[in-house]
Amino acid sequence: MINPQPQASHFVDGAWLEDAAGAALAVIHPATGAEIAHLHEATPAVIDAALAAATRAQADWAQRSGAERGRVLRRAADLIRARNRALSELETLDTGKPLQETLVADASSAADALEYFGGLAATLTGEHIPLGANWAYTIREPLGVCVGIGAWNYPTQIACWKAAPALACGNAMVFKPSEETPLCALQIAEILVEAGAPAGLFNVVQGRGAVGAALVSDPRVAKVSLTGSVPTGARVYAAAAAGMKHVTMELGGKSPLIVFEDADLDDAVGGAILGNFYSSGQVCSNGTRVFVHRALREAFLARLTERLAGVVMGDPLDEATNFGPLVSAAQRDKVMGFITRAQAEGARLVCGGTIPDRPGFFVTPTVFADVTDDMEVARDEVFGPVMSVLDFDSEEEVLARANATEFGLSAGVFTRDLTRAHRVIARLQAGTCFINSYNDAPVEVPFGGTKASGVGRENARAAIEHYSQLKSVFVRMGPVEAPY
Repeated sequence: MINPQPQASHFVDGAWLEDAAGAALAVIHPATGAEIAHLHEATPAVIDAALAAATRAQADWAQRSGAERGRVLRRAADLIRARNRALSELETLDTGKPLQETLVADASSAADALEYFGGLAATLTGEHIPLGANWAYTIREPLGVCVGIGAWNYPTQIACWKAAPALACGNAMVFKPSEETPLCALQIAEILVEAGAPAGLFNVVQGRGAVGAALVSDPRVAKVSLTGSVPTGARVYAAAAAGMKHVTMELGGKSPLIVFEDADLDDAVGGAILGNFYSSGQVCSNGTRVFVHRALREAFLARLTERLAGVVMGDPLDEATNFGPLVSAAQRDKVMGFITRAQAEGARLVCGGTIPDRPGFFVTPTVFADVTDDMEVARDEVFGPVMSVLDFDSEEEVLARANATEFGLSAGVFTRDLTRAHRVIARLQAGTCFINSYNDAPVEVPFGGTKASGVGRENARAAIEHYSQLKSVFVRMGPVEAPY
């Protein structure tokens, strides 16, 4: 078993760095409530050292060829895959997610990102533009030093979803993990150095909001990429805008999952389970408003209840466990508040809604029926294992209701009628959509939202546009004519 206590709190300029003057940061295992590691927040000196190292490393890195940069990223991907078991165990200790899940969904997806963008790095060229006797060309340039701010739910994946395109384009990064899950990004930083990245190219500093604010406002920073809640995103976006910095905001959602009367029942139930209870519901793109056609509602609820009997709640390090705790006591209490208020508003509790008699921050998988659009549980992001089932009768009706939200991250449709599926998806106001599936996130496909759910895209070639800029060069081949 991997030792969760890192050598130091931070990884800066290619080495472990400690500054005990920083505020204490306890790392709690969500399945037991026990402290498993003790860190310190970054002091101003640590933040300055990280940004200075990133600035220096970026100048070196940007001068290397794309092929050379790509080789480093691909070597890092290979190292992550070789150490998947240990990294997955650390992720489970850090987040509480079942090892059954982290073995296939966390470090492996981080490796996928590094491999994919490592392969793209040598292809990031400009273009030649013929203009008759004259011509022009473009150069794709890095932005400089980027800041990544992570969320607690996928710490290893998020670190690489941000670092991989940033580094492929020739940038450097200072990454601040969530204070709830600070351990895994440190391992990624060490692996990148082992893979050949220059010291200071990818730095990890710990801390709460004040550390993030210091990074975002620093004039040495050219780009900020945040994964987090809408309120946090709004604050970070405003701070970045004050310095005219580039941003990617991957924020929350209250996404609709629409199940039509002709849907395959088991597939639809499976999609709803993945879209509500995977990672104990702590997934930003979750389809937590499950609109089920009235003709299928009772069969859907009955089959869903049967399937939820297969939940195995227990020690997340046991590979038989398939449902883990929430990340913290505070998050557990927040989710239970939503459950209590939903019942008070008249939602019908189908199953779950309790805190089991066991250590840790568990909440049983919870399903509400008879939910109406105006209920809090149907409007606000819960970020826990709580599914709201809403009835509908017609396509036009469900489209209007599905879009009646400030959010626009994801949406899904289950139907055997693919013509209807494409028609409905085209009208849903969401950036990441699914047909007869839910929450797939291959690195080859852009991921991101619309409306309050964020700006910019992660993954795929689309991410390159958000970590680079174009320089245009006009070349005149003849004499310059001027009026005087």
